[in-house]
This record gives sequence, C-alpha cells and structure tokens, in this order.
Amino acid sequence: MANRILIVDDAAFMRMMIKDILSKNGYEVVAEAADGAQAVEKYKELKPDLVTMDITMPEMDGITALKRKLKKEIS
Repeated sequence: MANRILIVDDAAFMRMMIKDILSKNGYEVVAEAADGAQAVEKYKELKPDLVTMDITMPEMDGITALKRKLKKEIS
C-alpha cells in the first residue's frame, strides 16, 4: 500500500509538480489544499500518512496550520 499524502501549497503549479513527482514514485496523493485552513480540514477528514506543507500561504500559513493540527492531536 502506498503512503497517503496531502499536498499543501498556495501555488497550483507547485502542487502539480509535487503531485507528479510523488505519483511517479508510487505515492498516493489523497488531496491538495491551497492554504493552511484547508489543510487542517483535509487532514482531519483524510488522516494522510504524510503532509507536504508550504510555509508562507494566505489565510493561514503552514506553521500555524501545523500548530493547530498538533494542538488538536494533543487535546
């Protein structure tokens, strides 16, 4: 079974490039998100094995999204 991956980046071109690289190497990209807020929701919904996260994004940056995810996991 391939690792399930969530790709998070505000640049559609980067998401496409990362998805292409991962898919060609046998990974399953289960979802994409364009900002940290979407990433948190997609993570809760899909529980991927791995997340690639851009740091600077609109709405919510990658660091804040990571902190929110970790806070919910610990609570």
